[in-house]
Amino acid sequence: MNKAQIPGNQVHKRDLMREQLAHLAAKLMAENGITDHAYAKRKAAKQLGASDTRHLPGNAEIDAALRSFRQLFQHETHPKILRQLREEALSTMRLLAEFHPYLTGSVLSGTAGEHSDINLIVFNDDEKAVLLFLLKHNIPFEDGEWKVHFGGRDQNVPSYTLTSESGIQTHLVLLPENARFNGSRKPETHADLASAEALLTGN
Repeated sequence: MNKAQIPGNQVHKRDLMREQLAHLAAKLMAENGITDHAYAKRKAAKQLGASDTRHLPGNAEIDAALRSFRQLFQHETHPKILRQLREEALSTMRLLAEFHPYLTGSVLSGTAGEHSDINLIVFNDDEKAVLLFLLKHNIPFEDGEWKVHFGGRDQNVPSYTLTSESGIQTHLVLLPENARFNGSRKPETHADLASAEALLTGN
């Protein structure tokens, strides 16, 4: 059966299921503190009896639904939570200014909630540079690895997790200097220090 032979109501049901999955996944993330899109999608699909669907929504669709949900149902509490996260992110970015930090993820997009972490990308060709900086300034951290797609392939790069006194976690992902100039730093997904400051000043 080709596309022209598919009944219109069948296409509509397919799109409706995708939309329902996106909104339920967003609701689960907003109310249950889920931060993993894939887990939220699986949970939503299970609740709607659509575990085998081939039309799961993308992360961007869930983020759009999550943004709408927070505006409708969390409009009194969410702005304060988001501002706190962005202030924490900005403070850390200023501290790490020599590593040209970029803010990414839900804190930048505005979909972050009280259980969200802050994600920063920092740059240096010396893998120990950030480690030595943290040690020098007596900043507690946990080290690990982060999988990123860089240079045309998936790679494991060093990462460091900082935890503030308020319990907010900030993940620092270290990339080599040339990654800063490869054209993948887009304003809507990566904010440098000046852009992060503008988020809080409204400029």
